[in-house]
Amino acid sequence: MPNLLVRPHQPDPSGTVLKVTPQSAGWTHVGFQVVKLAAGETFDGAEPTRETCVVVMSGTAEVSAEGVSFGRIGGRASVFEDRAPGAVYVPAAAPYAVSAVTDVELALCTAPGKPGGSARLIAEGDMPREVRGKGTNVRHVRNILPETAPADGLLVVEVITPGGHWSSYPPHKHDTATEGEETALEETYYHRLNPPQGFAFQRVYTDDRSLDETVCVQDGDVVMVPRGYHPVGAPHGYDLYYLNVMAGPHRKWIFRNDPAHDWIMRQA
Repeated sequence: MPNLLVRPHQPDPSGTVLKVTPQSAGWTHVGFQVVKLAAGETFDGAEPTRETCVVVMSGTAEVSAEGVSFGRIGGRASVFEDRAPGAVYVPAAAPYAVSAVTDVELALCTAPGKPGGSARLIAEGDMPREVRGKGTNVRHVRNILPETAPADGLLVVEVITPGGHWSSYPPHKHDTATEGEETALEETYYHRLNPPQGFAFQRVYTDDRSLDETVCVQDGDVVMVPRGYHPVGAPHGYDLYYLNVMAGPHRKWIFRNDPAHDWIMRQA
């Protein structure tokens, strides 16, 4: 398994600053790419055997797929603005295009898919925000592409964890296919920090500790979670955003908490 931490680089000719493929990750399902476009720049894509969720994380862009224009979407000044991103679902083999109206930070979330589906705009009303946890475990969650929405394999969600709080906590995992108890899902975490000079910590570990890494993440980093528990901590003074992409053999998110820490969920 490669190093779990993937750091961004200077934009290539397409605007890509970070890319995780099944080949680079050493797994089967999840792909993730971040593209930064200046106003007036464009990005075109098509994945013959993979579906894509195009997420305009910040800025405004015109997005089309299969020759159908969805108009201008997005509009957030940053990922920390309390509103939904722009998002379009694109089935496998369908071409899509993004034209930046303002400077844009774009996420391309992919998983294996079958051609023949229909591209669609994911409306803001279909991405309501929810609050999970209590005390210093409170975090703000927005399901961009949940299991209740049509797709072949993709699950996409974004989370804001306030400074001093924990997230993906108590530690949970989803790496074993056990009917009704747990599903096997690969996952990427794309991290942003506010202010951007901050840092956060993510631990990825298994019951037998054959995998046990603690990663210091900076603004723009990705952490790959091939298996195991994966809690995240945001230091005081620095809010943490992350965009999660999950996919696996069965499109359902059923997780298991670490038994050593599950007692936290039973507190009054």
